[in-house]
Formats: sequence, C-alpha cells, structure tokens
Amino acid sequence: MNGQTDLRSIDSITPAGQAGPLLRWLLPISWAVAAVGYFGPWIGHQTAALTVTGVDMAEFVKFVPGIAEASFPIFRELFYFPPLAVVVSVAVLIGSKELAYPRPFRALVLGLALPLSLQLLPPAWSPGVLLTAEFRLQTAALLLCWLLLASFWLLARLPVVVRSALSAIPVLGAGTLPVWQLVTLRPAIDGVYGSPVSLGWGLFACLAGLALIVVTNVVLFLGSRQTRTGPWAT
Repeated sequence: MNGQTDLRSIDSITPAGQAGPLLRWLLPISWAVAAVGYFGPWIGHQTAALTVTGVDMAEFVKFVPGIAEASFPIFRELFYFPPLAVVVSVAVLIGSKELAYPRPFRALVLGLALPLSLQLLPPAWSPGVLLTAEFRLQTAALLLCWLLLASFWLLARLPVVVRSALSAIPVLGAGTLPVWQLVTLRPAIDGVYGSPVSLGWGLFACLAGLALIVVTNVVLFLGSRQTRTGPWAT
C-alpha cells in the first residue's frame, strides 16, 4: 500500500480500534515471563543455597562486605523495580478497551498482581518496621501499587498515549537500573563468592519479559494511532 505498513497485517489493531489476538495475549505473557524471571535466580551457583533470586537481591546486597563503605552509589531499592513496573503496567492496561480482556481474565490478572506487589515488603516486617526510614520508600511504593490496581477501571479512560507511557517508562527503568546496580556491585559480589559469579536465567527471563512489555506498548500506541488517523479510521 504505497510503502505504508499495514498494522493489521501484524495483528496489532483491528479496524474497530481493538487489539488483535497476538498483541492482546502477548502482553500478559510478557507480564508472566518478567514475574517468573524475578522469582528465578539472578546469581547462579551449583549450590542451591548460594543461588540468589531477584526477590532476594535487595536484601542480599545489604550483607555484602564493603558495601556500607563503598565509594560507588548503592541503591538496593532498585532491585524492587521489576515487580513495581509489572504491577503498574497491569493496572494501567488490564482495563484497556483496545485490549478488551474478558472480565474473569481481568480479575485473575489483578488477583495475581497483588502477591507480586507484596515482594516490595522486606522478609520480616511489622507495621512499625514499614514506617522506618529504611523501608519507608518500599511502603510508599506498595501503597501506590494497590491504589493503581484499585483504580484500573479509571486508568482505562486515559488516552492511549498516556497509558502506553505510564506502562512503558517504569518498565524501561526496571530493565536498566537493576542491571546497572548489579554490574556496579559485581566485583564486591565476586569477592564474597571467591570467584566470578555467573548470572542466572531468572535475570535474563525478567529482562526478556520487560522488553516484550515495552514492545507491546509501542505497538499498541502506534496501532491505535494508525487506526484513528490512517486509511482505516472509522
């Protein structure tokens, strides 16, 4: 068609403005892959007890010798970014009219997002602990997650460009900032293990899921824009 890309040919957006099956179901798969990767090993080791999952990274780095005196920036909270970003993406897009998810599926995904958001809590906590300076930011992030999940129906009324940005921007941060922190900390971690550590499959799975979330958001935005302004606008 005169060199123009027919977005319908890649099953992105239908003429009625709804996402096709490929995009509609790729997004929840991306959420799941990112979440599973976060629960998987980020630091691999042949001894299970020495394997560190994404869930444990924020607490693990607190006990790495030399971290407290390190001259490089350490922000352990960045390791909580992946579950935060996935929950935000779910809250922003699960009610999307373009994706048109069935109500039972929406309820299922929202229900699964709740325990994922709880990964922002420290391993041992109490109401008093959550209000201390060390965990105050995590508590605020958790409350934000719950507020967004409860407001998913309202977020669905935002323009597509706003929803895509609200979903994609945190995910981009979740895919880059924890990796930067891990690379920064890796020499100290290698010192703890006595040899260079290997990165686990969980890290790569999480990054793959986050990358897919960004891609689906871009396709959703471009496809919806094409539907409204292109030759198939109704």
